[in-house]
Amino acid sequence: MSFNFIIISPHYPENFQLFATRLKESGATVLGIADESYDNLSPLIREALTEYYRVDDMENYHEMYRAVAYFAHQYGGVHRLESHNEHWLEMDARLRTDFNIPGLKAHEMDRLKQKNKMKAVFRSINVPVANGRVFKGWEDASKLVSELGYPVIIKPNIGVGASDTWRISSDEELSHFFVERNSAETFIMEEFIDGDIVTFDGLTDQDGNIVFSQNMVYDKPALEIISQNMESFVLYPKEMPEDIWKLGKQCVEAFEIKERFFHFEFFRLKSDQSLVALEVNCRPPGGPMIEMFNYANNLDIYAQYAQVVLNNQFTADLSQRKNCGYVSRKYYNNYLYTQDDIYAWYGEFIVSSVMTEGVFGDFGYFIVTDTLSQMQAVVHFIQELA
Repeated sequence: MSFNFIIISPHYPENFQLFATRLKESGATVLGIADESYDNLSPLIREALTEYYRVDDMENYHEMYRAVAYFAHQYGGVHRLESHNEHWLEMDARLRTDFNIPGLKAHEMDRLKQKNKMKAVFRSINVPVANGRVFKGWEDASKLVSELGYPVIIKPNIGVGASDTWRISSDEELSHFFVERNSAETFIMEEFIDGDIVTFDGLTDQDGNIVFSQNMVYDKPALEIISQNMESFVLYPKEMPEDIWKLGKQCVEAFEIKERFFHFEFFRLKSDQSLVALEVNCRPPGGPMIEMFNYANNLDIYAQYAQVVLNNQFTADLSQRKNCGYVSRKYYNNYLYTQDDIYAWYGEFIVSSVMTEGVFGDFGYFIVTDTLSQMQAVVHFIQELA
Protein backbone atom coordinates (compact mmCIF):
# COMPACT_ATOMS: atom_id res chain seq x y z
CA MET A 1 0.00 0.00 0.00
CA SER A 2 1.40 3.39 -0.99
CA PHE A 3 1.97 6.24 1.46
CA ASN A 4 0.09 9.19 0.00
CA PHE A 5 1.43 12.65 0.85
CA ILE A 6 -0.36 15.78 -0.42
CA ILE A 7 1.78 18.92 -0.59
CA ILE A 8 -0.10 22.20 -0.70
CA SER A 9 1.72 24.68 -2.97
CA PRO A 10 4.62 22.28 -3.67
CA HIS A 11 6.40 24.81 -5.92
CA TYR A 12 6.68 27.67 -3.44
CA PRO A 13 9.01 28.75 -2.01
CA GLU A 14 11.49 27.43 -4.53
CA ASN A 15 13.87 25.85 -2.03
CA PHE A 16 10.98 23.91 -0.43
CA GLN A 17 10.52 21.95 -3.66
CA LEU A 18 13.04 19.46 -2.30
CA PHE A 19 10.43 18.25 0.20
CA ALA A 20 8.56 16.69 -2.71
CA THR A 21 11.71 15.24 -4.24
CA ARG A 22 12.94 13.63 -1.02
CA LEU A 23 9.52 12.23 -0.13
CA LYS A 24 9.32 10.54 -3.52
CA GLU A 25 12.86 9.19 -3.18
CA SER A 26 11.87 7.75 0.20
CA GLY A 27 8.95 5.84 -1.29
CA ALA A 28 5.97 8.16 -0.86
CA THR A 29 3.38 8.89 -3.51
CA VAL A 30 3.58 12.69 -3.70
CA LEU A 31 0.52 14.64 -4.83
CA GLY A 32 0.39 18.40 -5.33
CA ILE A 33 -2.31 21.06 -5.12
CA ALA A 34 -1.80 24.70 -6.14
CA ASP A 35 -3.08 27.42 -8.46
CA GLU A 36 -0.04 27.47 -10.75
CA SER A 37 -0.28 26.10 -14.28
CA TYR A 38 1.27 22.64 -14.56
CA ASP A 39 3.39 23.84 -17.49
CA ASN A 40 4.91 26.51 -15.25
CA LEU A 41 6.03 24.04 -12.59
CA SER A 42 9.74 23.31 -12.51
CA PRO A 43 11.03 20.01 -13.91
CA LEU A 44 12.06 19.13 -10.36
CA ILE A 45 8.47 19.32 -9.10
CA ARG A 46 6.93 17.65 -12.14
CA GLU A 47 9.32 14.74 -11.69
CA ALA A 48 8.51 14.41 -7.98
CA LEU A 49 4.72 14.57 -8.25
CA THR A 50 2.70 11.51 -9.16
CA GLU A 51 -0.21 13.81 -9.95
CA TYR A 52 -0.99 17.52 -9.76
CA TYR A 53 -4.40 19.12 -9.20
CA ARG A 54 -4.69 22.75 -10.22
CA VAL A 55 -7.28 24.97 -8.52
CA ASP A 56 -8.31 28.47 -9.57
CA ASP A 57 -8.18 29.93 -6.07
CA MET A 58 -6.28 28.34 -3.19
CA GLU A 59 -8.20 30.55 -0.73
CA ASN A 60 -11.45 28.86 -1.86
CA TYR A 61 -11.99 26.01 0.60
CA HIS A 62 -14.52 24.23 -1.60
CA GLU A 63 -11.99 23.99 -4.42
CA MET A 64 -9.30 22.74 -2.07
CA TYR A 65 -11.72 20.22 -0.55
CA ARG A 66 -12.61 18.85 -3.98
CA ALA A 67 -8.94 18.47 -4.83
CA VAL A 68 -8.21 16.44 -1.68
CA ALA A 69 -11.39 14.38 -2.21
CA TYR A 70 -10.25 13.57 -5.73
CA PHE A 71 -6.87 12.34 -4.50
CA ALA A 72 -8.46 10.36 -1.67
CA HIS A 73 -10.73 8.63 -4.17
CA GLN A 74 -7.97 7.99 -6.72
CA TYR A 75 -5.24 6.79 -4.36
CA GLY A 76 -7.13 5.13 -1.54
CA GLY A 77 -6.83 7.68 1.22
CA VAL A 78 -4.43 10.40 2.29
CA HIS A 79 -1.78 9.74 4.95
CA ARG A 80 -0.32 13.25 5.28
CA LEU A 81 -1.09 16.76 4.06
CA GLU A 82 1.33 19.65 4.52
CA SER A 83 2.52 22.93 3.02
CA HIS A 84 5.27 24.00 5.49
CA ASN A 85 3.97 27.51 4.81
CA GLU A 86 2.57 29.82 7.49
CA HIS A 87 0.02 31.26 5.07
CA TRP A 88 -1.64 27.87 4.51
CA LEU A 89 -1.40 26.61 8.10
CA GLU A 90 -5.13 27.02 8.77
CA MET A 91 -6.13 25.65 5.38
CA ASP A 92 -3.92 22.60 5.98
CA ALA A 93 -5.49 22.04 9.39
CA ARG A 94 -9.07 22.37 8.13
CA LEU A 95 -8.44 19.86 5.35
CA ARG A 96 -6.79 17.43 7.77
CA THR A 97 -9.78 17.75 10.07
CA ASP A 98 -12.38 17.10 7.38
CA PHE A 99 -10.48 14.15 5.90
CA ASN A 100 -9.21 12.78 9.24
CA ILE A 101 -5.56 13.09 8.18
CA PRO A 102 -2.93 12.90 10.96
CA GLY A 103 -1.44 16.23 12.02
CA LEU A 104 -2.58 19.58 13.39
CA LYS A 105 -6.36 20.02 13.29
CA ALA A 106 -8.59 23.07 12.99
CA HIS A 107 -9.39 23.27 16.71
CA GLU A 108 -5.67 23.66 17.49
CA MET A 109 -5.14 26.72 15.30
CA ASP A 110 -6.09 29.49 17.73
CA ARG A 111 -3.17 28.87 20.10
CA LEU A 112 -0.77 28.58 17.16
CA LYS A 113 -1.96 31.59 15.14
CA GLN A 114 -3.36 34.12 17.61
CA LYS A 115 -0.70 35.92 19.60
CA ASN A 116 -2.95 36.46 22.63
CA LYS A 117 -3.65 32.71 22.77
CA MET A 118 0.06 31.95 22.41
CA LYS A 119 0.68 34.15 25.44
CA ALA A 120 -1.80 32.10 27.43
CA VAL A 121 0.10 28.89 26.65
CA PHE A 122 3.46 30.47 27.52
CA ARG A 123 2.05 31.79 30.80
CA SER A 124 0.60 28.37 31.65
CA ILE A 125 4.15 26.98 31.82
CA ASN A 126 5.54 30.07 33.58
CA VAL A 127 7.45 31.34 30.55
CA PRO A 128 7.74 35.18 30.65
CA VAL A 129 5.98 37.14 27.88
CA ALA A 130 5.71 40.83 27.00
CA ASN A 131 2.87 42.56 28.83
CA GLY A 132 -0.02 43.53 26.59
CA ARG A 133 -3.29 42.43 25.06
CA VAL A 134 -5.68 42.82 22.15
CA PHE A 135 -7.35 46.24 22.09
CA LYS A 136 -10.30 47.85 20.33
CA GLY A 137 -10.52 51.50 19.40
CA TRP A 138 -8.74 54.68 20.45
CA GLU A 139 -10.08 54.81 23.98
CA ASP A 140 -9.04 51.25 24.76
CA ALA A 141 -5.63 51.81 23.14
CA SER A 142 -5.04 54.97 25.17
CA LYS A 143 -5.94 53.16 28.35
CA LEU A 144 -3.51 50.37 27.52
CA VAL A 145 -0.73 52.85 26.70
CA SER A 146 -1.20 54.44 30.12
CA GLU A 147 -0.58 51.01 31.65
CA LEU A 148 2.38 49.98 29.48
CA GLY A 149 4.03 53.35 28.79
CA TYR A 150 5.63 54.44 25.53
CA PRO A 151 7.13 53.05 23.42
CA VAL A 152 4.77 50.19 22.59
CA ILE A 153 4.65 47.66 19.78
CA ILE A 154 1.39 47.17 17.85
CA LYS A 155 1.02 44.24 15.47
CA PRO A 156 -1.73 42.02 14.04
CA ASN A 157 -2.96 39.42 16.50
CA ILE A 158 -2.67 36.98 13.60
CA GLY A 159 0.35 37.71 11.47
CA VAL A 160 3.76 36.59 10.28
CA GLY A 161 7.09 38.25 11.05
CA ALA A 162 7.22 42.05 11.13
CA SER A 163 4.40 42.56 8.63
CA ASP A 164 2.18 45.54 9.59
CA THR A 165 4.08 45.99 12.86
CA TRP A 166 4.31 49.46 14.41
CA ARG A 167 6.58 50.96 17.04
CA ILE A 168 4.56 53.73 18.67
CA SER A 169 6.32 56.35 20.81
CA SER A 170 3.75 59.15 21.19
CA ASP A 171 0.05 60.01 21.07
CA GLU A 172 0.65 61.53 17.65
CA GLU A 173 2.06 58.26 16.32
CA LEU A 174 -0.82 56.37 17.90
CA SER A 175 -3.27 58.66 16.09
CA HIS A 176 -1.41 58.05 12.83
CA PHE A 177 -1.70 54.31 13.40
CA PHE A 178 -5.48 54.56 13.68
CA VAL A 179 -5.60 56.49 10.40
CA GLU A 180 -3.36 54.09 8.49
CA ARG A 181 -4.23 50.73 10.03
CA ASN A 182 -6.19 47.99 8.34
CA SER A 183 -9.54 48.45 10.08
CA ALA A 184 -10.51 44.84 9.34
CA GLU A 185 -7.50 43.57 11.31
CA THR A 186 -7.41 42.78 15.03
CA PHE A 187 -4.30 44.20 16.70
CA ILE A 188 -2.43 43.46 19.89
CA MET A 189 -0.39 46.02 21.83
CA GLU A 190 2.68 45.03 23.84
CA GLU A 191 5.29 46.76 25.93
CA PHE A 192 8.54 47.46 24.11
CA ILE A 193 11.16 44.86 24.98
CA ASP A 194 14.77 45.99 24.82
CA GLY A 195 16.43 42.79 23.73
CA ASP A 196 17.87 40.74 20.90
CA ILE A 197 15.75 38.18 19.08
CA VAL A 198 16.91 34.58 19.36
CA THR A 199 15.10 31.47 18.19
CA PHE A 200 14.75 27.80 18.98
CA ASP A 201 14.26 25.95 15.69
CA GLY A 202 14.03 22.29 14.85
CA LEU A 203 12.03 19.19 14.06
CA THR A 204 10.08 16.71 16.17
CA ASP A 205 9.29 13.07 15.43
CA GLN A 206 5.85 11.47 15.45
CA ASP A 207 5.92 11.17 19.25
CA GLY A 208 6.86 14.81 19.83
CA ASN A 209 10.52 14.11 20.62
CA ILE A 210 12.94 16.80 19.43
CA VAL A 211 15.19 15.03 16.94
CA PHE A 212 16.89 18.15 15.60
CA SER A 213 17.33 21.64 17.03
CA GLN A 214 19.38 24.79 16.58
CA ASN A 215 19.13 28.35 17.80
CA MET A 216 19.30 31.44 15.60
CA VAL A 217 20.60 34.86 16.65
CA TYR A 218 19.61 38.03 14.75
CA ASP A 219 21.93 41.04 14.67
CA LYS A 220 18.92 43.40 14.59
CA PRO A 221 15.11 43.15 14.76
CA ALA A 222 13.17 42.40 11.55
CA LEU A 223 11.09 45.55 12.11
CA GLU A 224 14.25 47.67 12.05
CA ILE A 225 15.61 45.88 8.97
CA ILE A 226 12.40 46.45 7.03
CA SER A 227 11.56 49.98 8.18
CA GLN A 228 15.09 51.28 7.60
CA ASN A 229 15.86 49.08 4.57
CA MET A 230 18.96 47.67 6.24
CA GLU A 231 21.21 44.73 5.55
CA SER A 232 21.16 41.84 8.02
CA PHE A 233 23.16 39.06 9.58
CA VAL A 234 21.77 35.95 11.26
CA LEU A 235 23.76 33.20 12.92
CA TYR A 236 23.20 29.58 13.88
CA PRO A 237 26.03 29.16 16.41
CA LYS A 238 27.73 25.80 16.85
CA GLU A 239 26.92 25.78 20.56
CA MET A 240 23.40 26.23 21.87
CA PRO A 241 23.00 28.08 25.19
CA GLU A 242 21.57 25.83 27.86
CA ASP A 243 18.74 28.23 28.75
CA ILE A 244 17.46 28.25 25.16
CA TRP A 245 17.46 24.46 25.00
CA LYS A 246 15.68 24.13 28.34
CA LEU A 247 13.04 26.75 27.59
CA GLY A 248 12.62 25.65 23.98
CA LYS A 249 12.04 22.03 24.95
CA GLN A 250 9.47 23.13 27.50
CA CYS A 251 7.64 25.15 24.84
CA VAL A 252 7.66 22.33 22.27
CA GLU A 253 6.01 20.07 24.84
CA ALA A 254 3.45 22.70 25.89
CA PHE A 255 2.35 23.35 22.31
CA GLU A 256 2.29 19.58 21.61
CA ILE A 257 4.31 19.81 18.40
CA LYS A 258 4.58 16.43 16.71
CA GLU A 259 6.10 15.45 13.36
CA ARG A 260 6.64 19.10 12.50
CA PHE A 261 9.21 21.81 12.17
CA PHE A 262 9.07 24.55 14.79
CA HIS A 263 10.41 28.09 15.03
CA PHE A 264 10.08 29.71 18.47
CA GLU A 265 11.13 33.34 18.88
CA PHE A 266 12.37 34.85 22.14
CA PHE A 267 13.82 38.14 23.30
CA ARG A 268 17.10 37.95 25.17
CA LEU A 269 16.90 40.98 27.45
CA LYS A 270 19.81 43.36 27.31
CA SER A 271 19.34 44.15 31.00
CA ASP A 272 19.93 40.69 32.47
CA GLN A 273 20.19 38.29 29.49
CA SER A 274 17.03 36.42 30.50
CA LEU A 275 14.56 35.13 27.90
CA VAL A 276 11.06 36.40 27.14
CA ALA A 277 8.81 34.45 24.75
CA LEU A 278 7.67 36.27 21.62
CA GLU A 279 5.79 33.72 19.48
CA VAL A 280 5.62 30.22 18.07
CA ASN A 281 5.57 29.18 14.43
CA CYS A 282 4.86 25.58 13.45
CA ARG A 283 6.94 25.67 10.31
CA PRO A 284 10.58 25.87 9.23
CA PRO A 285 12.32 29.25 9.55
CA GLY A 286 11.44 31.61 6.71
CA GLY A 287 13.10 32.32 3.40
CA PRO A 288 16.50 30.70 2.82
CA MET A 289 17.14 30.07 6.53
CA ILE A 290 16.22 26.37 6.35
CA GLU A 291 19.30 25.86 4.17
CA MET A 292 21.42 26.80 7.16
CA PHE A 293 20.34 23.55 8.84
CA ASN A 294 22.07 21.70 6.02
CA TYR A 295 25.18 23.86 5.83
CA ALA A 296 25.81 23.89 9.59
CA ASN A 297 25.42 20.13 9.98
CA ASN A 298 26.36 18.73 6.57
CA LEU A 299 22.97 17.03 6.27
CA ASP A 300 19.88 17.01 4.04
CA ILE A 301 17.01 18.22 6.23
CA TYR A 302 14.50 17.50 3.47
CA ALA A 303 15.52 13.84 3.39
CA GLN A 304 15.53 13.64 7.18
CA TYR A 305 11.99 15.05 7.30
CA ALA A 306 10.88 12.38 4.83
CA GLN A 307 12.37 9.69 7.06
CA VAL A 308 10.60 11.07 10.12
CA VAL A 309 7.25 11.03 8.29
CA LEU A 310 7.61 7.60 6.72
CA ASN A 311 9.68 5.74 9.33
CA ASN A 312 9.72 7.95 12.45
CA GLN A 313 13.52 8.03 12.23
CA PHE A 314 16.10 10.81 12.18
CA THR A 315 19.43 9.34 11.14
CA ALA A 316 21.77 12.30 10.54
CA ASP A 317 25.02 12.58 12.48
CA LEU A 318 24.98 15.96 14.25
CA SER A 319 28.36 15.64 15.94
CA GLN A 320 30.27 17.77 13.40
CA ARG A 321 28.18 20.95 13.66
CA LYS A 322 29.79 24.24 12.68
CA ASN A 323 28.81 27.89 12.92
CA CYS A 324 26.60 28.94 10.02
CA GLY A 325 25.76 32.54 9.17
CA TYR A 326 23.75 34.38 6.57
CA VAL A 327 25.01 37.85 5.69
CA SER A 328 23.19 40.14 3.27
CA ARG A 329 23.98 43.15 1.15
CA LYS A 330 21.75 45.94 -0.20
CA TYR A 331 22.12 47.17 -3.78
CA TYR A 332 22.03 50.83 -2.80
CA ASN A 333 25.13 50.56 -0.56
CA ASN A 334 28.65 51.24 -1.81
CA TYR A 335 30.75 48.44 -0.35
CA LEU A 336 34.50 48.56 0.06
CA TYR A 337 35.07 45.10 -1.36
CA THR A 338 33.76 43.51 -4.55
CA GLN A 339 32.36 40.01 -4.83
CA ASP A 340 35.66 38.92 -6.39
CA ASP A 341 37.47 40.34 -3.35
CA ILE A 342 35.16 38.44 -1.02
CA TYR A 343 35.80 35.11 -2.70
CA ALA A 344 39.53 35.78 -2.99
CA TRP A 345 39.89 36.49 0.73
CA TYR A 346 37.21 34.29 2.28
CA GLY A 347 35.96 31.93 -0.40
CA GLU A 348 36.84 28.87 1.69
CA PHE A 349 34.09 29.85 4.16
CA ILE A 350 31.35 30.66 1.62
CA VAL A 351 29.17 27.65 0.82
CA SER A 352 26.49 29.39 -1.24
CA SER A 353 25.00 32.73 -2.25
CA VAL A 354 21.47 33.71 -3.16
CA MET A 355 19.45 36.55 -4.69
CA THR A 356 16.72 37.48 -2.24
CA GLU A 357 14.57 40.36 -0.99
CA GLY A 358 12.88 41.97 2.00
CA VAL A 359 14.21 41.14 5.43
CA PHE A 360 16.86 38.91 3.82
CA GLY A 361 18.46 41.78 1.87
CA ASP A 362 19.01 41.89 -1.89
CA PHE A 363 21.90 39.44 -2.01
CA GLY A 364 23.08 37.01 0.64
CA TYR A 365 26.01 34.75 1.44
CA PHE A 366 25.92 31.58 3.51
CA ILE A 367 29.05 31.29 5.63
CA VAL A 368 30.34 28.25 7.55
CA THR A 369 33.20 28.54 10.03
CA ASP A 370 34.79 26.60 12.86
CA THR A 371 35.06 29.63 15.13
CA LEU A 372 32.95 32.70 15.82
CA SER A 373 35.98 34.97 15.32
CA GLN A 374 36.29 33.66 11.76
CA MET A 375 32.59 34.33 11.22
CA GLN A 376 32.88 37.90 12.51
CA ALA A 377 35.82 38.59 10.20
CA VAL A 378 33.95 37.38 7.11
CA VAL A 379 30.79 39.30 7.98
CA HIS A 380 32.72 42.52 8.59
CA PHE A 381 34.55 42.14 5.28
CA ILE A 382 31.35 41.55 3.31
CA GLN A 383 29.39 44.45 4.84
CA GLU A 384 32.18 47.03 5.21
CA LEU A 385 31.24 50.24 3.41
CA ALA A 386 33.59 52.23 1.19
